[in-house]
Amino acid sequence: MPGSNSQIDADGFRANVAIVLFNSERQLFWAKRAGMDAWQFPQGGIRPNESPRAAMFRELYEEVGLLPRHVEIIGITQRWLQYRLPKKYIRRNVKPVCIGQKQRWYLLKLIGEESDVNLTSSRRPEFDHWRWIDFWEPVQSVVFFKREVYKRALSELEPLLKP
Repeated sequence: MPGSNSQIDADGFRANVAIVLFNSERQLFWAKRAGMDAWQFPQGGIRPNESPRAAMFRELYEEVGLLPRHVEIIGITQRWLQYRLPKKYIRRNVKPVCIGQKQRWYLLKLIGEESDVNLTSSRRPEFDHWRWIDFWEPVQSVVFFKREVYKRALSELEPLLKP
């Protein structure tokens, strides 16, 4: 969550990128948070003076082990999509207080090999397992407070998958 390396706006939303990676079968990359029974898309905060695109490539490498040569950018959401954290997850003792995330979502096509995926490319891996899933499955499977933002993002990005 938020720390000294994250950007939190005046409304309390942390700037973030989310990555929807798909394969040649148009299935989506779905990853399990390390040591938890929680699945999600790769995502992460945007550092000060870092562009969303640069943050996306950094997070892609840190969390999934993929480099720019392994993917093709197919699209990005037109605007920031927000979600609020449930009150019990808001850390009131951290300043500034983060009440949720505002995200730019990237749709990436895997053009490398599945074997290029490496969940241990960083010192503290975010994920410990991954799999390919059907396009709309994440909306039902992600933690409840992210479902609406997942639905909005996938609705905007889905037309870009059409042949």
